[in-house]
Amino acid sequence: MGLYEDIKKAREILGIPEKASTELVRQKYREALKKWHPDKCGEEKTICEEKTKEIINAGKILLNYCNNYLIDFSKEEVEKYISAEELWFKKFGKDPVWG
Repeated sequence: MGLYEDIKKAREILGIPEKASTELVRQKYREALKKWHPDKCGEEKTICEEKTKEIINAGKILLNYCNNYLIDFSKEEVEKYISAEELWFKKFGKDPVWG
């Protein structure tokens, strides 16, 4: 499998959408480990152990990608995520009718 397929499978294991913050990846990883940890899992121990190994591997794949992927701090990329209020002000803030 390629990197994309590995990441897609890891996201599915942890229940992470295509767009997520590193914090969400960590949160979902911790939640999954808590649920499937062999000492706390209600399933058969071997199933829990296998699931835990899967979760740890998925977490490593996603966190490695998050830690080594170049984050785009360009104006165009950052402005994709500005608040509605900031967008409104950018468009109409100096307009005497709307500002």
